Amino acid sequence: MRYSRFFILLLPAAALAAFLFWRFGAAGEESVVRRQFLMGTLVEITVPAAPSGTADAVDRAFAEMRRVEELMRPDGPGSEAAAITAAEGPIEVGSETAEVIALGMKVARLSGGGFDMGLGRLKTLWGIETEHPRVPKPEEILSALEGTGPEDLMTDGNRVLKSDPRLAVDLGAIAKGFAIDRAAEILRNSGVTRAVVNAGGDLCVIGDRGDRPWRIGIQHPRDPGALLATLSLENVSVVTSGDYERFFEAQGQRYHHLFDPRTGYPAGLAQSMTVVAPSAALADALATAAFVLGPEQGLALLKEFSQVEGLLVAADGTIFISEGLREKVEWP
Repeated sequence: MRYSRFFILLLPAAALAAFLFWRFGAAGEESVVRRQFLMGTLVEITVPAAPSGTADAVDRAFAEMRRVEELMRPDGPGSEAAAITAAEGPIEVGSETAEVIALGMKVARLSGGGFDMGLGRLKTLWGIETEHPRVPKPEEILSALEGTGPEDLMTDGNRVLKSDPRLAVDLGAIAKGFAIDRAAEILRNSGVTRAVVNAGGDLCVIGDRGDRPWRIGIQHPRDPGALLATLSLENVSVVTSGDYERFFEAQGQRYHHLFDPRTGYPAGLAQSMTVVAPSAALADALATAAFVLGPEQGLALLKEFSQVEGLLVAADGTIFISEGLREKVEWP
């Protein structure tokens, strides 16, 4: 076995991990539950046995997530990501955007380019998240990849510099995690000791469930009604990247939104990657990078970071799970 920290569980190809959901609630407990549509998904914040003033803290957490969304979206007024795209030279940004880019560049370097925040032109070219996706011509893909790579963005304090002025920045694979982290920080600073911030299955759990850990289910990506496994966790963030989230089919082939930055085509070595990490921003970036790299390189990448674990489903349905999750996973 190649991985000292990982073991392999063989399951039929139909048994695939992906989208996360969490189980919550004891009968009779009073809680605060609020939902808003943010960052292209339904965001839910739940605080069980909520202390006084929790509702106001939850409202402020949502407002903070909306602020981060506006700050880091790829376009629109007030977007620093859009400002970086438009800049032809070094540009000063806020400390938060600089922090996110610095973290993303660390993952980009350690993944050998498996993670890239400069794929804005490529994503526009494919249009997978639009009503009219298409398979681009090879020459179009090569053109969209010009200037990208693991060193395509650089930071010096709050200054950001692109390696190529044509580079279009897209922070979508890390900004949602950062927004989750900011919401969780507001809740903690408001005295909340147990909560879940869940952004479409990417989530942070604060504390435990009282007398037990939170139970987070990994859902079957081809059968929304089936559960692959349940993780028992506390005080961590969990993010999943999967080929089932956003995709289209053309001539019998599935094309999903998780691109291999080295080829410009959807990555084909995995079907799902779940990462457990101390922060949602880190989990967000690593889930994308490890999905692109596949079992061997993807799991090796996780070992570069402390307190990070993962569960990867390879393209053939083989499941790889890190040693640190073995005692925290329950199979149906």
